[in-house]
Amino acid sequence: QVQLVESGGGSVQAGGSLRLSCEASGGMFYAMGWFRQAPGKEREFVAVINWTGSNTNCADSVKGRFTISRDNGKNTVYLQMNSLKPEDTAVYYCARSMRGLSAEIDAYNVWGQGTQVTVSS
Repeated sequence: QVQLVESGGGSVQAGGSLRLSCEASGGMFYAMGWFRQAPGKEREFVAVINWTGSNTNCADSVKGRFTISRDNGKNTVYLQMNSLKPEDTAVYYCARSMRGLSAEIDAYNVWGQGTQVTVSS
C-alpha cells in the first residue's frame, strides 16, 4: 500500500511563499492532487497533476499563485505557493487520484496525514 507523507508547511506572512512536498513510499503511476481544509470548512480541491507531469488543473482561487509539479524519480509531488493570503490558511493534504485530473474528493483513494499552513496578515 502506497503511503504519502507531506512536509514543508509552516507559518508565513501574507505575500510570502512556501513549497510543500509529498513523498510517496512507492511508485506514483497516478495523477496526484493537493487538497486543503480550513477549520470549520469542508476539504477542498487545490490542484492536480497527471502522472507524466504534462497536464495540470487547479482551483480558481489559487490560479496564478500556486503551481503543482512532480519528480517521479524522487516519488515526490510539490506545491509551490506564492503570494499567500490569510484565506490560504489550512491543513494541506496530498492524495492519489484514481480518476485522472478529477477535482472530486471521492476520486482519491490514498491520503497523506496533512501539513499545516498558516498565513498571517
